[in-house]
Amino acid sequence: MSTEKTEALVIRLADWSESSKVVTLFSSDFGKLAAVAKGAKRLKSAFESALDLLTICNIVLIRKSSGGLDILTEAKLQKRFTARHGSLESLYAGYYLAELLDSLTELDDPHPDLYSEALKSLDRFAGDGPLELAVLRWELVLLEEIGQLPMLEGCADCGRPVAPDIWFDFSVGHGGLICPDCHPEADHARHIQPGTLAILNQLLTGQEAAWQRLVVSAPQQRELRRIMTPTICHVLGKRPKMMGYLKFMNP
Repeated sequence: MSTEKTEALVIRLADWSESSKVVTLFSSDFGKLAAVAKGAKRLKSAFESALDLLTICNIVLIRKSSGGLDILTEAKLQKRFTARHGSLESLYAGYYLAELLDSLTELDDPHPDLYSEALKSLDRFAGDGPLELAVLRWELVLLEEIGQLPMLEGCADCGRPVAPDIWFDFSVGHGGLICPDCHPEADHARHIQPGTLAILNQLLTGQEAAWQRLVVSAPQQRELRRIMTPTICHVLGKRPKMMGYLKFMNP
C-alpha cells in the first residue's frame, strides 16, 4: 500500500455503511479512482463538505495493491460546480459529464488531457456561452480521448474525403460518415450537410473563442444530435440517464 496525493473531481457517490461512502473520483494523475471514505456521512469528518458531486478536491488516499477499494483519508474542497442561475439544464449538463466520465473510463487509466477538459467543460456549463455547443465539445473530446470518435473527415468505408458538393450519411454501424457510393440507398432526410460537419470540426480542433461564436440553426442542431446521440449510446451500450433531461439533445 502507498499513500498518494492528487487533485480530483467527484463523479459519483454511494453509501457504504451507516457512516461511510464509496466515492468515485476522476484525477489527472491516476484517472478514475474508487475509494472508501470512512466516516464521510458524519456531521464532523475529515472530509467536511468536500465530497459532493462535481466538487474539485485535493485528496489523500491509500492505494490498495490487491485490487480492492482505495481508502480516502482526506479531502479538501478546492472548487464547487455552480450551475447557471435558474438553469436546470446547466446542472443536468454537469451530471451528464460525470455520468459519461464514470461510464466510459477505466480505473487507474490516467487521461490528464481529459481531466483538464472536464474542468474546462464545467466552467463552460456554468458560464453564459451556448450550452449545447459546450456539451457537444465535451462529447467529442471524450470520444477522441478514449479512441471511440467516429470517422468524420470522410467515408468510413472507402476514405473519400468530405467535400462541399457531396452529401454524406452517418452510420454508427459503419463507424462514421458514409458516402453515396458506399451507401446509395440512404434516405435524403438522413443526409448530413457539409456545414454541420464543419461545425463538428471547429468544435474539436478550433480555437474556443471561434467556436463559442458559432450560430447553429435548428436543422443543424438536429443533424449534430443525429451523429452524437447514437454514437454515445452505442459506445456506452445504452442511453445515458441524463441525456433525457437535456432538451437540446431531443430536438
